[in-house]
This record gives sequence, C-alpha cells and structure tokens, in this order.
Amino acid sequence: MRVARLILSVSISSLLSISLAAQKTATSSPQALLLLQRSLSTLAGGKAISDVTLSGTARRIAGSDDESGTAVFEAMAAGAGRMDLSLSSGQHGEVQNLTSTTPAGAWSGPDRISHPIAYHNLLTEPAWFFPAFAIARRLSGSGFVATYVGQETHDGQAVEHVLVSQTSSIQNPHGTPTLQHLTQTDFFLDSTTFLPAVISFNTHPGNDMGLDIPIEVRFSDYRSANGAQVPFHVQRYINNILSLDFQAESVTLNSGLSASAFRAQ
Repeated sequence: MRVARLILSVSISSLLSISLAAQKTATSSPQALLLLQRSLSTLAGGKAISDVTLSGTARRIAGSDDESGTAVFEAMAAGAGRMDLSLSSGQHGEVQNLTSTTPAGAWSGPDRISHPIAYHNLLTEPAWFFPAFAIARRLSGSGFVATYVGQETHDGQAVEHVLVSQTSSIQNPHGTPTLQHLTQTDFFLDSTTFLPAVISFNTHPGNDMGLDIPIEVRFSDYRSANGAQVPFHVQRYINNILSLDFQAESVTLNSGLSASAFRAQ
C-alpha cells in the first residue's frame, strides 16, 4: 500500500510539474510585452490605424531577373495585406487575407494566372511591410506568446529581440508544436527608439511545411505620416538574398479599405 501511495504521489507530482511547465511556456514575458507595446505606441503615435496604402518604386530580384517599376502596398489592421508591382516584365501580385473564416492567399505573375498560397504559409504576417499591424495583431490576438530573447546587434545596430509564436488557434488543422513553429515571428526593435528594424519569419514550399526558407524584412527611413511613424524603405530578403527593395513616395492612412480589396482569386 505504501509503495502504491508513493507511486501515486510521484505520478501526481510529475503531472503537476508538466502542467505547470506548460502554463509557464504559454505565458508571455512581461518584458517582451512591454517592448512590443512601446514599439506600437511609437509607431501609431496615439492614432488608431485601420488601414494603410503605400505607393512608390520597387526593385524585384528573382534569379537572373532584376527589374524595377512602381508598387502599391495595402493592408488592414484586421489581418489582410496585398502587394501589386508594375514592372518591365508585367504585373506581379500577392494577397493574403486572414479576416474570413477560412484564411486565403494567392500570387500571380505577368500571365495573370492566380496561384493559391498554401495554408501553412498564411500563418505569419500578411502585412509584413507595415510593422504597426504586425505588432498590433499579436498584442490583441488570442493564443500569441511573446518571449524576450535579449539585446543583440543586427547589422551594426543595437536591437531588442522579441520572439512571438501562436500556441492555439481554432483555425489550426495541425498540432500545436507545428503551429508554434509555423507562426514564429522575430521582432528586432531599435534599442533606443523601439522602432522595428527587422522582422523575420519562415516561408515553406507549398508541398512541404517542414522545409524552412528564411524571410527577413528590414525597415528604415522612418517618417511621420499623420502622426504615425512609417518606414518608407522596406527590403525583403529570401534566404539571405535581397528579393525586393521598396521605397515609398506616399502613405495614406485610414482611407476605408474593405476586405473585398483582399480577395484571393
């Protein structure tokens, strides 16, 4: 009997330890939350932003293709983003919409044929070019856990590294560990201004969510737009190679964009 009680006691203790460890893992770091809140406050400037449109010039590099033209980026705070490029080879587009019951996304090239984006590539950030929405969605959304990694130096700049992932989602068809990995997004905030210098995450082949392809988005040339701080220079690196260089010329906030503008067709 004493042996049975001892075994039961050890079993209960082990279960409690596992439960407490899980709770601890699923709790955001106060320092991480504070950094993200300070960053968002600086970005928004006390202004409620529902949507944004950035227009300017862009350079796109894909293998031997290196072309320039104009670009329009649009995003909604609710979780939608699109990119439209007008280049020498023709039109290039990408849209992601997480506002509906079933998240959807698509991309197209000069042939205008729409190609669906795999679900597992819709789990990071549709508004990757506008950091205010990327941070706000994680602070207001459920299931996101923020962890403070520490102070680092990125490209010679002192930054605060905050990692955010999602631990649960009613729209998740995968197991929790997979969701945590697929949603992991790293924010590198300037240690002085708290403005995002870099956001990084992974994309994956459409048929292989297990193969990580690193994406790094770098922000610079912050300017005031109706009180908000907006990065006018955005660069996207794929697998450490520059793939898109965008320079904004105009920024419009709260123009009344609707979800219909972000339909993946």
